[in-house]
Amino acid sequence: MTDFFNEVRQLADVTSRLTVLEAAAAIFLSFILTLCIAYLYKRTHTGARYSQSFVQTIIIMGVTVSVIMIVIGNNVAVAFGLVGAFSIIRFRSAMSDPKDIAFIFFGMAAGISCGLGFYILAILFTVSLSVIILLLYTFDFGRGGSDKKRLSITVPENLHDETAFDGVLSEHYKYYALRSVETTNLGTMIQLVYIVQNKDGVKDKQIIDELRKMNGNLKVSVNYLNTEIF
Repeated sequence: MTDFFNEVRQLADVTSRLTVLEAAAAIFLSFILTLCIAYLYKRTHTGARYSQSFVQTIIIMGVTVSVIMIVIGNNVAVAFGLVGAFSIIRFRSAMSDPKDIAFIFFGMAAGISCGLGFYILAILFTVSLSVIILLLYTFDFGRGGSDKKRLSITVPENLHDETAFDGVLSEHYKYYALRSVETTNLGTMIQLVYIVQNKDGVKDKQIIDELRKMNGNLKVSVNYLNTEIF
C-alpha cells in the first residue's frame, strides 16, 4: 500500500511539473506573440490619437487570457465561475478607431491559442494575420477615392456674405460645399465651414493666402480630419 501511495505522489509531482512547464511555455509564447502584435499596431497606426497604454494593453490582455485558458482547462465549473467573476468588470474607455478593437481580439486569440496548447497554430495565426495587416497597410486598401477636407474661413460680421468666396473656391477646388455658419468671438465674427476637394496641383497654402486677402487677414484653416461628421 505504501508503494502505491508513493507512486501516486510521484505521478502527481510529475504532472505538476509538466503543468508548470506548459504554463510557462504558454505565458512566454503569448508574450512574444502579443509583443509582435503590439509592434505591428504601432507600425501601422494611422489614427488621430496614439496611446502607449493601449499598446501595452494588447500584451497584457494576451498573456492574461492565456493564463485564464490554462486555469479553465476542461473544467466547466471553473469556466462558469470565471465568467461570473469577470462580468462585474466594466470598461469605460471608448475605442477611437474600430481597428483598435480588432487588435485587441488579435492579441486575445493568440493568447487563447497559447493557453490551450496550440503553439504552432498560435504562431501560424499571428504570422498570417500580421502579413495580411501589413499588406492592407502597404497598399492602403479601402481608402476612399476622394480626399476631402474641411475649410474654415473667419470673416467680420459686417462683411458676412456666403457667396463672397465662391469665385476663389470654384477656381481652386473641384468640389466645395458650405456646411455650417456660426458666430465666434462674442458674435463679432462669422465662421464659414466648407467641405472642399482640391483640384490637381493646387496647394492649400496658395488658397489660404488668397482667402486671407479677402477676409481682412483673419483666420483661415484647413482641417484634414473629421470631415465625415458633416
